[in-house]
Amino acid sequence: MIKFDFETYMKEFDNRHDYQIKVNKIKDKLEVSGDMNDWYDLDKCVPSEVLSDILDTSAFIRQNCDVFLVIGVGGSSLGARAITEAFKPYFEDKHPEIIFLGSSLSSSYLEELIEYIKDKEVIVNVISKSGSTFETNLYFDYLYEELKKKYSKEELNKRIIITTDIKEGSLRELVDQKNYKSFVFPTNIGGRYSVLTVVGLLPIAVMGIDIVEIIRGARELNKEVAFDYAITRDLLYKDGKVVESFTIYEPKLLSFVEWIKQLLAETQGKNNLGILPVATLNTGDLHSLGQYYQEGSRILFETVINIDDSTDITIDKYNKKLDSINRIVANQVAKSHQKDETYSNFITLDRLTAYNLGQLIYFFEIAAATGAYLLEVNPFDQPGVSDYKKLVARELEKGE
Repeated sequence: MIKFDFETYMKEFDNRHDYQIKVNKIKDKLEVSGDMNDWYDLDKCVPSEVLSDILDTSAFIRQNCDVFLVIGVGGSSLGARAITEAFKPYFEDKHPEIIFLGSSLSSSYLEELIEYIKDKEVIVNVISKSGSTFETNLYFDYLYEELKKKYSKEELNKRIIITTDIKEGSLRELVDQKNYKSFVFPTNIGGRYSVLTVVGLLPIAVMGIDIVEIIRGARELNKEVAFDYAITRDLLYKDGKVVESFTIYEPKLLSFVEWIKQLLAETQGKNNLGILPVATLNTGDLHSLGQYYQEGSRILFETVINIDDSTDITIDKYNKKLDSINRIVANQVAKSHQKDETYSNFITLDRLTAYNLGQLIYFFEIAAATGAYLLEVNPFDQPGVSDYKKLVARELEKGE
C-alpha cells in the first residue's frame, strides 16, 4: 500500500479546479493508441506471451551465468537498475551478479570489467531501440569481441540476448545474421517509459523479483493520484518553484530517484520550460543541502519518498523502532521546511515490495506525461539529447 499526501506540508492552492477540463483532455489523449503512449496500456507493455518468455529466459540466465551484463543507457537501463538495486541486499551478493553498463565512457571501468569477468560465465543483454545508441554500441562491440575469444560460436549463441526494434537497426541485423535470442522493444514506447516492458522486466526477473506483482501493482494504481500530483507540480511551478528535490531516507531508493530524474527531465525540460529534478539522500544531506533547503532561495519544493516499515530493529534509548525514528525525522524536517516555504509532497510505502514499486513506476510515468501536456510540450521526444549525439558523431568522423 502507498499513501500519497499532497496537502499536509504543502501550500494551499484555491485554483485546482481550473485544471479539470485540461486534465480530462489529457486523459482522453493518453487513452488513444499512438504518439508513443502505448506504455499507458499495460497489456501493450507486456502481453502474456512476452511475460512467459521473460520468465523462462530469466530462469535460464540465473542457471547459466555468474555475471549478467545489461548494456544500455538512459531509459534502456535506469528503470531496471532502479528496481534491482532497491531489492539488492547491502552486504550479500545475489546470484547471478547483475552489472549495468553504458552510462559512462570510462576506459578504466571497461578495463577493470574485462579483468573481473575473464574467469566468470557471462550472459549479455544489450538494449537499444534504434540499434545505434552510441554508448551502448561502443560497449557492446568491445565486449562482443572479448566474448568471441572466450566462447565457441555455439556457446556464444546462448549468451547474447538483444532487445531492439522489431525490424530495423544494426542490432536487429545482428539477430537476423546470428539467430541470437531477441526481444522486441515496443515500437510506440520510448526508453524512459519502458520499465514495465521487457526492457526493464527481464533484468528485474533475473534478480528474482516477482515481475507479476510489479505489473499487478501498476494495474491497481488509482490513476487520479498521478493526475493530482501533476497538477500540484504545475501549480508550484507557476508559483516560482523551479526545482524539485526527490528526498529519500532509504539509500536503496537512490537509483529509483535517478530514474525519476531522467523521466521528468527528458519528458518536460523543453522550450525553456520545466522543473529541474534533483535527488537528496537524508539524513546525510540534511547536514549539507539541508541549510539551503531551509533558508536558501525559495525556488524549490520536495517530494519525499519514504518507507514506513522495513525491519524490527528497536533503539532502546528511545524505545522506538528505527523505522519510526526515521519517519519522525522525515516529518519534522518537512514541517520545519514548510515554515520557510519549502513545501513537501509525501509518498509513503508501507513496505518495500514489488507491488508497491510497480505502482510507483506507473504513477510517475502518468504524472510525467501529464505534466508535459500541461506545459504544452511533447512528452515523448528529447531533441536536446539528440543534438549532442550529432555533434559527437561529426567529430568522430574526422578521425585523428
